[in-house]
Amino acid sequence: MTQKVSFASRHRDMARIENALRAAADLLRRFSRAEVAIDFKDGGDPVTQADWAVNDLLGKMLPCDGEGWLSEESRDDGRRLNKRRVWVVDPLDGTKEFIQGIPEWCVSIGLVEDGIAVAGGVANPTSGEIILGSVETGLITKPIPSLAEKKTGNREIVVLVSRSEHEKGEWDRYQGEFFRILPTGSIAGRLARVAAGFADATWTLGPRHEWDVAAGVALIRAAGGQVEIAPGTEPLFNQSSTRLNRLAAFGPNCVEVLAQLRNSAWSLDSSIAHAAAGN
Repeated sequence: MTQKVSFASRHRDMARIENALRAAADLLRRFSRAEVAIDFKDGGDPVTQADWAVNDLLGKMLPCDGEGWLSEESRDDGRRLNKRRVWVVDPLDGTKEFIQGIPEWCVSIGLVEDGIAVAGGVANPTSGEIILGSVETGLITKPIPSLAEKKTGNREIVVLVSRSEHEKGEWDRYQGEFFRILPTGSIAGRLARVAAGFADATWTLGPRHEWDVAAGVALIRAAGGQVEIAPGTEPLFNQSSTRLNRLAAFGPNCVEVLAQLRNSAWSLDSSIAHAAAGN
């Protein structure tokens, strides 16, 4: 069980996260997407010189003595599994969008304590937006958005979805639902924007890793929303396997339609289960 921390202690954690995000954003602005060196991982996903540079920067800024480290761009030696506090980081979430010049990529920093994502921050260097949060300190968006930008009142229900999933036609089955689908890059960015009230929900149709979602999960929790990896099951982090098969997140402002959104989010799993049972 997560130990209780004081507001002052968590405030110091949040300052560390914000300082690291700002430093990472400043570094990323020095890279030109037209000139940045690009490589490819074993699975075919791109990785750039910018990913590695930010990974090195955050690895130097964030972990203190006794704290663990898990990053998409670092070799996982398993030592983090013996740590209470672990930094779970994606130095550049949305590398494909970064390469293509689509301004939907971000830096994602999550802090995990005893398996729970307790604090996090996501920064979009293109827009200059930073979203920070923890249960103890609440959610903060910098710069503060105007009310016109945020969803208020009885406006349409918006679900942010993976741009790549959408382009593959995987979201076609949701056409005609009661919500509007909005394809967007970085999943960390989608979770952050749901937490901040710019959309109502987001969910994945395929697996993600801890570094993709730890910060965003912390932000959803800070905002008073809900996150699940299966109906009624919240995610745990700093696990031996970093893979999460599915993830669904619902913002704090969709109370009236939460049950409908949850049914839609997990309907794919239900259809698969029925098919496997011969129904």
